[in-house]
Amino acid sequence: MSFSIQAGCPAVRKCESAADMADAVGEMYSSEAEDAILVWNMVPVRVPYGYDLAALLDDLVPLLEEIQQTDFAETGVFWGSDTFSAEWKIAREGDSLRIQACWHSTLGNYESLLAERGDVVVDAQVFASEWAKVLRRIVADIEAESVQLDDDDIFLRAKALIRA
Repeated sequence: MSFSIQAGCPAVRKCESAADMADAVGEMYSSEAEDAILVWNMVPVRVPYGYDLAALLDDLVPLLEEIQQTDFAETGVFWGSDTFSAEWKIAREGDSLRIQACWHSTLGNYESLLAERGDVVVDAQVFASEWAKVLRRIVADIEAESVQLDDDDIFLRAKALIRA
């Protein structure tokens, strides 16, 4: 498979309330917690929960909603974390997605290796289900901690995605 994600099981810190889902994720997972691992054409990239995933959520949830639309053709997303920074152009090809990436920074400095490996072509449902593993982990931890969110929009949308 050219694209997969290992969600892991990061340790959770106590978090009673947060402004939104991204802030809750930043508070719940320490920098020492287990990372998610994104595999791009056989290159593993660490994606820390408390930092990178917290920064990616506000773009990830709308992206997953968009690619599941029947009329989806193409889109772009900028992942703007310091240690997971990339521009992805995503286009539908039948039942699959072609993802062209311009990698700016990753933990481990794998940008040139990732660029050498080229585009990823992945079934659209597989792409969504791989990211859903991470969302499922985060949603379960927020619910287990009974975190009160001032703005629960992205959280509720993430819950809807993982139910679908």
